[in-house]
Amino acid sequence: MKNILVTGGAGFIGSNFIRYVLTQDSAVQVINLDLLTYAGSLENLNDLPDPARHTFIHGDICDGDLVGKILRDHQVDTIVNFAAESHVDRSIEGPMPFVQTNVIGTTTLLEEAKKYWLLEGNKPAKEVRFHHISTDEVFGALIPGDPAWTEEIPYKPNSPYAASKAASDHLVQAYGHTYGLPITITNCSNNYGPYQFPEKLIPLMIQNALQGKALPVYGDGQQIRDWLYVDDHCLAIWLVVKNGRVGETYNIGGGNQPTNLELVKMICRILDDLLPDSENIPHEDLITFVKDRPGHDFRYDMNFNKIMEELGWQPSLDLESGLRKTIDWYLNAGEWMKNIHQESDLQSWMEKNYQNRENS
Repeated sequence: MKNILVTGGAGFIGSNFIRYVLTQDSAVQVINLDLLTYAGSLENLNDLPDPARHTFIHGDICDGDLVGKILRDHQVDTIVNFAAESHVDRSIEGPMPFVQTNVIGTTTLLEEAKKYWLLEGNKPAKEVRFHHISTDEVFGALIPGDPAWTEEIPYKPNSPYAASKAASDHLVQAYGHTYGLPITITNCSNNYGPYQFPEKLIPLMIQNALQGKALPVYGDGQQIRDWLYVDDHCLAIWLVVKNGRVGETYNIGGGNQPTNLELVKMICRILDDLLPDSENIPHEDLITFVKDRPGHDFRYDMNFNKIMEELGWQPSLDLESGLRKTIDWYLNAGEWMKNIHQESDLQSWMEKNYQNRENS
C-alpha cells in the first residue's frame, strides 16, 4: 500500500482518516478527491501531519475521466471511498443527490478501478484494494428484544439515504463477485468527534447549547443509536484495509446504547461541568421536543464480534470519554466553526428544517 485515493477526504470521517493514515505509515501518499459540497471543507485539512504526502484534487467521483486519470497519474493501489451524501433529513427532502453520489458515484469509482487494475494490467506488485465505507442504516431498524445486527443480516433500508447506501454496497459486492475486484466493506454506527459538520446531532447540540438556543430532540427522544468515536473508526478502517479478508464485510460499532434524549442530557451535563460560569446552566433546560422525522428508525445496534476476533479491534473510548474529548475540541474550534458557517447553507437550512417541524 503506497498510494491511497481517499474520496470525500475533506469531509468529517474522511479528513480524520487522512490525519490518521499520515501518522501511521510514512511511506504512504494520500490523494484526496472531494467535490467540496456543503459538508466538505478545506478547513478540515488545515494543519495535517506531514502535508507534503497529501495531494488534494477538487472533483466529482461521478467524473469517470477524472477518476481514471487520478488512478493512472498517481499509480493508485488502494481506494477508500468515503464520498457520500449522508444526512437522512436532506435525503427525505430531496433524494436525487443521494442517488447521484452514492450510487452513480460509487459505480463510477468501481468501473475505473476495474479498468485500471484489472483490464489494463496495472495491478501493482502488492495486492490492490477497493474499500467502501457504509452505514448501519442499511439494515433498517431494530425493535425491543431484537439482537444486534451481524454482517449476515439482510438489508432493509428505510430512508432514501439508507437505500442509496444499500445500493452502493450491493454494487461493490457485485464488482467483487463478477469481476474479481478486491473489495472490502465496513458498516459503521453513528460517528462523532472533531470536524463533524454541525447539522448532525452531537455538534448541533453543542453549538446550540453554547449559544443558548433550543436543543431540538425528535419525538420523545427515545430512539436508540450506537455511537462510535471517529478515531476508533479510523483505526478499524485501517486494519480492514491492511489485513481484512478480500470480499468480506465488517461491522464497526461503539458498544453503547443510549436513547437520543439520554445522549443530549449527557452532553448538557458535560457542558455544565466544563462551563460552570455559563448563563445557560443547567443546559438541559434548553431541550425542546420537535415533531418526529418521517419514518424515523427506532433502534440501531451493531454486533462487531467479527472485527474483534479477526483483526483485534475494539473501541478504545467509552461514550462519556469520547463526548468530553469532542466537546473540548468544539469549545476550542471557534474559528473553524465560523468558517464552516460562512462556507455553507447550514444555518438557513437548519432554521427552515426545524422551524417547519416545530410549527407542524
